Amino acid sequence: MDRAEAVQLLGRLHAAQGTFYAGGDEAPVRALLTDDVHWHVPGRNAIAGDYHGVDAVLAYFRRRRDLAGRTFRMHSGDVLVGEDARIAALTDGTAMIGGIERRWSTVGLYEIRDGRVAACWLLPLDADSFDEIWADSGR
Repeated sequence: MDRAEAVQLLGRLHAAQGTFYAGGDEAPVRALLTDDVHWHVPGRNAIAGDYHGVDAVLAYFRRRRDLAGRTFRMHSGDVLVGEDARIAALTDGTAMIGGIERRWSTVGLYEIRDGRVAACWLLPLDADSFDEIWADSGR
């Protein structure tokens, strides 16, 4: 995969997600995902799971948006590309959760098909902290 193409695609995805997480329309996010997209979020928390299909992935995004009270923001970092249609991207997240500003870092391993995201495996750099941040405490 071409690095410039990868950075551009992730930039569009993260911008669309950012708008959605702030309360905007989901259509721009949906347009960047394949119908059969698969998203994996590890851990023992309120957003952990395997999400199959665009509707399930968007429901996961809505859950994360709602738990963060629409304060969730993504901060893009390094992007690595290889010979195949895969991208690894370091992304930091911030959100006000439970009245506390929280910050975490993840690597997203994305699989790309026909210019859209077909899969993502989210890998938090500090799994225990990620679980604590995204624990559902009745928010």
